[in-house]
Amino acid sequence: MRRSLSAADEGELVRRTAAGDRRAFDELYRRTSPWLLARLRRRCADDDVVADVMQETYLAVWRAAGSFAGAEAGADGSAVGWLWTIAAHRLVDAFRRRARANNVPAVPFAETVAPGAEDEVMAGRVGQELEQALTELPPEARDVLRAMVLDGFSVRETSVLLGVPESTVKSRARRARIFLREALS
Repeated sequence: MRRSLSAADEGELVRRTAAGDRRAFDELYRRTSPWLLARLRRRCADDDVVADVMQETYLAVWRAAGSFAGAEAGADGSAVGWLWTIAAHRLVDAFRRRARANNVPAVPFAETVAPGAEDEVMAGRVGQELEQALTELPPEARDVLRAMVLDGFSVRETSVLLGVPESTVKSRARRARIFLREALS
């Protein structure tokens, strides 16, 4: 049985976990937890928050493995994207809880020179134009930009996360950049 677990891909491990196979869950955790821990630590320096997110993520995986969308598709890598999506949502939730509880430490402000009135007007104008341009992007292109720019994912990671080929991610990112460049010029 151990050999069959070591030969199974992550999608198969999730499907076995959905059937209640604790050993498959343990193998999934063994394979994915170092990678997931490293990704979470790149986004959050608080080890307590990261530990909580890890625990919540794998608890959610155990409970919701039956809802894994890749079960029917059998797509390679989609289980890892599904796992990261759960973890990313849990991390955002942790940040929101912390903000609501006012546990965010105050950041000391350095002495700065106040920007001129013209700079403030231009910054506001560019910000509004960018916001408007982003709302006009197709949702697929916005998702690609969000994953690659805001979350810092590579093309491959974005491909896994969104469940589309890498070439599609590249073309959507290129079209989005061209659209934004034209909208802001």
